[in-house]
Amino acid sequence: MDNKVEIIEVGPRDGFQSVTCAHIPLQEKLELIGDLVSVGVRHMEFTSFVSPKAIPQLADAGEITKAVLETYPDLDMFALVPNLRGAKNAYESGLQKVCYVVSLSASHNQANINRTHEQSLASFREIKDTYPDMEIIVDLATAFGCPFEGKYRDPYRVKEFLKDYVEAGMKTCCLCDTIGIADPAQVKGLIAVLQEAYPDLGLMVHFHDTRGSGLANSLAAIEAGVVRLQSALGGLGGCPFAPGASGNLSTEDLVWVLEEMGYETGICFHELLKTAKKQAGMIQGNYSGHQIHIRD
Repeated sequence: MDNKVEIIEVGPRDGFQSVTCAHIPLQEKLELIGDLVSVGVRHMEFTSFVSPKAIPQLADAGEITKAVLETYPDLDMFALVPNLRGAKNAYESGLQKVCYVVSLSASHNQANINRTHEQSLASFREIKDTYPDMEIIVDLATAFGCPFEGKYRDPYRVKEFLKDYVEAGMKTCCLCDTIGIADPAQVKGLIAVLQEAYPDLGLMVHFHDTRGSGLANSLAAIEAGVVRLQSALGGLGGCPFAPGASGNLSTEDLVWVLEEMGYETGICFHELLKTAKKQAGMIQGNYSGHQIHIRD
């Protein structure tokens, strides 16, 4: 059995967007990205092409993209986009791969990107038609539960929601536990339903650790056959439009557990831990108000 697991680092996007008390200089962001690459990270969501009014921390998306693509042309580097304008900016910056976000929850979709479900689907189709050579991962936010609507226990709700996206050409979907409400049984059940309904659909997962269940849910996903997992250095991050989204699953915790269990991540845990501590010092030393706890 193949024991390789693909870790997708999302800290430079999902983590940094939560730092709101001061702007992190571009050079510090690039330095941290370089540190992550040096410890073995090969897959990374490193920024987001969103309105700088909505998330000022990521206003340098164009600059950082240019630098990242020039420095790491052979790595799997991509950004999040919420709409056609974001996709246009990403494409013109040289990116051939993006994440497009939509929420299973209608209320969270409105809060997060100010759109109805119908508008989000129309925008996805528009991006596909405008940039047919661009790889688009659909990030399905609130796939397991919503801060406004509660936990979703019926996996067929997700199946039905994704049908239009599959028919519109979606090849990969990331199931996001936006507020850390999922449990392992729910994870396995949802993955099983989607694998049966859409056997050609690539799946990845993104868990938050609000209730300390991120690792358990990640292992459940692996056991169900999903081996692409998103996480954030130091557990930094969480959706700014989801009350209670206290933080992402930390990359160093995920790597340590998987390596101890015999899985291959390609990431050096000890060097990764040093990088996490460096990030913690950077955030806490320069941008008061954020507390990051790193496990040795």
